[in-house]
Amino acid sequence: MTDQTIVRKATAGREGILIALGSSLTIMGSVMVAPMLPKMGQEFGPLNPDAGTLLPLAVTGPALAIALFAPFAGWLSDRLGRKAMLIIATILYALLGALPALQTDLNDIVISRFLFGCAEAVIMTCCTALIADYWHGEERFRFVNFQVVSIGIVGSIFFVIGGVLGEESWRTPFYLYLGPLLLIPFMAKILWEPKKNREHLPPADPDARVAFTPLIVGYLMILGGMVLNFIVPVQAPALLVAIGVTSTTKIGLSAGLGLLATLGGSLTWPLLRRLIGLYGCNALLMALLAVGLWLLASANTYNDVLFAVCIHGIGAGIMVPNVMASVMNALPDAVRGRGIGGFTSALYLGQFISPIIVGMIIGITQTDLVSAITYLACASLFVSALWIVSKLFVGGSAPVNSDSAV
Repeated sequence: MTDQTIVRKATAGREGILIALGSSLTIMGSVMVAPMLPKMGQEFGPLNPDAGTLLPLAVTGPALAIALFAPFAGWLSDRLGRKAMLIIATILYALLGALPALQTDLNDIVISRFLFGCAEAVIMTCCTALIADYWHGEERFRFVNFQVVSIGIVGSIFFVIGGVLGEESWRTPFYLYLGPLLLIPFMAKILWEPKKNREHLPPADPDARVAFTPLIVGYLMILGGMVLNFIVPVQAPALLVAIGVTSTTKIGLSAGLGLLATLGGSLTWPLLRRLIGLYGCNALLMALLAVGLWLLASANTYNDVLFAVCIHGIGAGIMVPNVMASVMNALPDAVRGRGIGGFTSALYLGQFISPIIVGMIIGITQTDLVSAITYLACASLFVSALWIVSKLFVGGSAPVNSDSAV
């Protein structure tokens, strides 16, 4: 083992923490804005006749940008390297994230949020690709889980902080986006570029091929899962207002609690993966999402909502590491950035189309928001049943502890 290899091993903890913090920036992209929608509506509603359409885009617009830009970001990262792109994107994230605090036109805010989403696409794609580059086997599983746990912690904290700061002005929370500038010097010093350090990584397999079936299934799972997952941050505020809860602090606390609950799912995922496998985890998480959404649609009090988002959050906490592990294992080194870019695109496309699908269900069925959420809960339960059947007849003996797991 060379001295340089020893250095790489010794700094793995710092690298993991830094990548996890970088990944957490993407959840901050939406969680600090959602509690502000009611106050933004009060300011811009009377001035802009399209405010009803534009305001949700302030939350979901970045998700659309990520969905569109992430594959290109992955392609670039395979060619130009991850580290430099991650540093540049973090700088743009901070500047574009804080920009709405200074803007007075809702259309300009939506545009700046879209550009902000492009920076998020690079950050998420590069951070996830670096995890797959730096770690392998069980070590990779641990860092995938560590990434998701960190996102849950940071997201829940900033959801509450955003709600508290927004009590006085909806503009104030946007200044928090400048905080990631503090990560730049640490990224420059600690992270290293895999393409320039191949001798410190396991040798690449020249015959490795993309496992298309688990890759496509993973894309579909994260797409549909995010449609269900994003119902809480986007639709829960409206449900809370309908039962008389209008405080941005309480609204932020409810969504923050849901994110915090993802930690329960993420922390138990390694044990669940060993006990019931990836297929079994998919069945369980879809069932938990279904129960959480049904309870949310049935909620009559603030405490009912808190309980619902907790159940929902546990399922969401299992989903991301479980699906991400399958996708990583399906990708050889040569196309990892592009493949993870596709995963990132599917993840955020699901977030973006979530309110669109809810609106379509309301329009088609001529019902209300509560009924639409109930229909989606039933769809989630149906997918859970499909995974149970798959585990019984297909995946019962599938390996779950190696890089070949699907």
